Amino acid sequence: MDNSLYVGLSKQMVLQRQLDIIANNIANADTSGFKVEALAVAEDPQAPAFTLGGPAPVKFVMPNGVIRDFGQGSLRKTDAALDVAIEGQGFFKVQTPAGERYTRDGRFRTDEAGRLVTQGGSPVLDDGGGEISLSAEKGQVTISTDGTISQGAERIGKLGVYTFANLSTLEKTGDNLLQNTSNQPATAATDAKLRQGMLEGSNVNPILEITRMIEVSRAYEQMAKMMDSQGDLSTQAIQQLGKAA
Repeated sequence: MDNSLYVGLSKQMVLQRQLDIIANNIANADTSGFKVEALAVAEDPQAPAFTLGGPAPVKFVMPNGVIRDFGQGSLRKTDAALDVAIEGQGFFKVQTPAGERYTRDGRFRTDEAGRLVTQGGSPVLDDGGGEISLSAEKGQVTISTDGTISQGAERIGKLGVYTFANLSTLEKTGDNLLQNTSNQPATAATDAKLRQGMLEGSNVNPILEITRMIEVSRAYEQMAKMMDSQGDLSTQAIQQLGKAA
């Protein structure tokens, strides 16, 4: 295979990965707290397959990680007592069977034991790392902007909101949850404000993502045509050389 075909194939693989990420963005345009993603791309110099008259090294294309935009999503009013949106930087901490995870998705509920949990059933943790228990007998739940949870005149606890100095260490683990993949400690997000009865929407711009999908699809098609043309040229060259021999 010609060097240009190898380079074209590496580009197609990157474009396919970009399409997958864009499609995921569009699919999560209505997911609470979802953050839009993009693929980082880098050059990968390698020794060429054929060196006759070709550049050395050949610069292939390769994915270089996923970039996640943690910008604020718009807030939507729901009036549900256990819906909570974060305004500003920060994440809720939840406990899962695989360990602690972080999320911006504030669609909370109570389980059979009265614990405050995510839609997936993971307990939401307070500012001390403990679970939060509510009781319907104690009356209406009130959550203040600093996260303090009250029922009637009784203070139940305080929602923990945390942030990180380097957000790039957070990695998706499914169910709209993020994992801290480094040793950096989570710190209290003192500037964040909580809004009860509201949810943060995703920061995906559907029109922009659809435009990007069209652009990447066209680039994939153009690359396929270029590779077909290059393959035809190589075939013709071999045929001509065969006749000359």
